[in-house]
Amino acid sequence: MSSAHAARLWGFCGLRLETEFSNHIRQRNCRILQIPTEELQHWFETEVPDTVKQPSIYARNFLEFCSYQALHLVTAHPDYLSDKEFRRLTYDMMLAWEAPSVENEPLNTEIASCSTQEMEGEDGWSLFYSSSTKTAVQVDDMVSIVLYQSCVLILQAVSPHSCHSVHQVDNKKTVGPEAFARIAPACAVIADIITVHNLFDALTSSSSHRLHFLIYDKYLRMLEKVIKAVKNARGTQSASNLQLAEGEFTLDVDGTVPTQPVLQHVGISAWPGRLTLTNYALYFESLGVGLYEKAVRYDLAMDMKQVIRPDLTGPLGARLFDKAVMYKSTSIPEPVFLEFPEFKGNSRRDYWLYACLEILHVHRFIRKYNLKGIQQSEALARAILGIFRYRAAREAFQILSSHYKTLLCFNLAESLPGGDMILETLSSRLVLLNASTSQRGSVGLLSAKEGMKFPVSVLTLHRHGILGKGEDDDGEAIYAGVDVCAGEISTLETVVKKSQLNMGRAEAAQATVEQVKVEGIDTNLAVMKFLCFIPLHFYLLQELLFPLVESFNRLQVLASWKDPWKSTAFLVSIGYTIFR
Repeated sequence: MSSAHAARLWGFCGLRLETEFSNHIRQRNCRILQIPTEELQHWFETEVPDTVKQPSIYARNFLEFCSYQALHLVTAHPDYLSDKEFRRLTYDMMLAWEAPSVENEPLNTEIASCSTQEMEGEDGWSLFYSSSTKTAVQVDDMVSIVLYQSCVLILQAVSPHSCHSVHQVDNKKTVGPEAFARIAPACAVIADIITVHNLFDALTSSSSHRLHFLIYDKYLRMLEKVIKAVKNARGTQSASNLQLAEGEFTLDVDGTVPTQPVLQHVGISAWPGRLTLTNYALYFESLGVGLYEKAVRYDLAMDMKQVIRPDLTGPLGARLFDKAVMYKSTSIPEPVFLEFPEFKGNSRRDYWLYACLEILHVHRFIRKYNLKGIQQSEALARAILGIFRYRAAREAFQILSSHYKTLLCFNLAESLPGGDMILETLSSRLVLLNASTSQRGSVGLLSAKEGMKFPVSVLTLHRHGILGKGEDDDGEAIYAGVDVCAGEISTLETVVKKSQLNMGRAEAAQATVEQVKVEGIDTNLAVMKFLCFIPLHFYLLQELLFPLVESFNRLQVLASWKDPWKSTAFLVSIGYTIFR
């Protein structure tokens, strides 16, 4: 049997095992692409290797292929994050990925464990799955769900056959980590392949490691707000005192609200002002009489031996409060401390600390591998998108700061064992970038072996309006793939998994060492107690018998008449006592 006949046979068997919901998602993707299923299946069988087309995995891999192509086309349009249908579509893709065929359909019915404070409606489905889900639930979410279900019931009453195109919102279905890791990175703004598992852990930290749609939906809506805020700041930055270089733009601003000031400490002096982070530097503008003074620039791009770390600050140089970021470089005579006062915790400080470190680390990465042109822009854009995701997760769910740094890919590479391999693999993929354009509307597959041909992160920033015309503009380019490809695992993903595995082993080894240390201390104490058992008890017995022994010795001295006067006095005293 030829390979072509075998592929068609595998495809026939694989699609016959496809679930109804997976078939529904595949048809939605075909409508988006405006391509018949047969033609899309032919492309799939032509492009991917035979190992991806085995009957047992055919349905899932073909679903990945269809989903990736549809997402590549949908994300070419601006403001797709604000589209409710897009948010629901990507989540449904994850649900379908978990149960693409009848063999693993039970995976799709897994329900997130509810907390003891969950509330259930009359039909039994839970509104609140965890504390983080409670944060995500809004009135408009519940109204949308009720309206959506009402529309489905109306459609079922009017035309039962037309309901196959509408998927009812099932709030008991949740998404697992593998489905999220395979679908989310296909849209560069939603997740990065390096940090996708850490992002999932952050979003599901209080929901039994399962992602509810309300959490996912709120994360994307907050991500859209963050991008709009950055876009608006770009339009108003000319009103400030900043003199930004070409290609430099604002990522975040703090200190503009009187209740949340930013204080700059230099020596024993401190002054409030406005702090601005760009893709190349930090700017601090001291607050004067109603106006901001000229901005002081703290470079993050050039090699100036910069050191950025958390530190303590206080009035008159006292080290009292752990709410500051210390910046030191060869360009300034003494370290500068930027304090972020707040009543509870130090989340503001942590956010700015890790965001600044991400920009610093990406520029070190660019210098180390001598990246130029579009490769440099793509690396910077990747770090910028990571900061957007980091900020969105923080503002949407107030996630603990321990999760923050793991959402930034260059910070993560600096902290993981073997992180240099991640950076080396990433640099090799950036070298493959090709800024040439392709015809709009073309649909193709990028295999893991070919690498990344288009600046995905740069295109994402351009399509969201962060990068303007002339700034790494690719014209009308359509990118064919990112760090994920149907049925295959890219080299970058493999290296990341290996580094995370090494990190887990290192943490387990460290925990074992700490446990051995504690157990060793306990053992040593037990041995010491055992060795000291006999001498200790002998000493205690000797102390108890000391008065008797001393009295017996004194009687012996008196009986020996070594001191006649004492012996005579003792006998007179004893005789007088007896006589009385």
